[in-house]
Amino acid sequence: MDNTNAAELLLLRRVAKDDDKAFGELFKNYYPRLFTFLFRLTGSHGCAEELANDVLLTLWETAGRFRGESRVSTWVFGIAYRKALAHLRKRKLKLVSFGDNDQASQAAISIDLNSQLEREDWVRCSIDELPPKQKLTVMLVYFLGLSCAETAIATDVPVSTVKTRMFHARRNMKQYLAASGVPRQREKDSGNEE
Repeated sequence: MDNTNAAELLLLRRVAKDDDKAFGELFKNYYPRLFTFLFRLTGSHGCAEELANDVLLTLWETAGRFRGESRVSTWVFGIAYRKALAHLRKRKLKLVSFGDNDQASQAAISIDLNSQLEREDWVRCSIDELPPKQKLTVMLVYFLGLSCAETAIATDVPVSTVKTRMFHARRNMKQYLAASGVPRQREKDSGNEE
């Protein structure tokens, strides 16, 4: 068990005993990360705040139920994942881009298709087109750095389901990028410009 997880586990055990100070520390550590994760999914400050607070309230109410079978962060983001998915289903909101939607980033898309920034924007757009469960899985793995096993715990599905979602997400992203006419890095680097 790494030091961060050990410290969070101790805080969580104190929270389970209604220790306000311990909860304040967990809140301070997790709120910014939860807000960012949830904002990227909903595109709404209000929704992200509401959901982050709801996750932290659930954390306060259920801290004693944590069995320690995963990292504390995996458990916390598992709660966030399920609440975000339920919220999106209930409101029937479309997952929005987690990139900036301002005019500057839109202008960057049209400037130079071969630039690294451009490629990153296209990849973000391809992620935005994924079905909700695939997008959430990609975000947990690539943006939060959870392993497939941790993502399986967080999303309450078998590891094989996480791997299947990742497989389909990569395939869907590849199809989106091909349909968008984004040049492949290999072709550019090998000098094949037919």
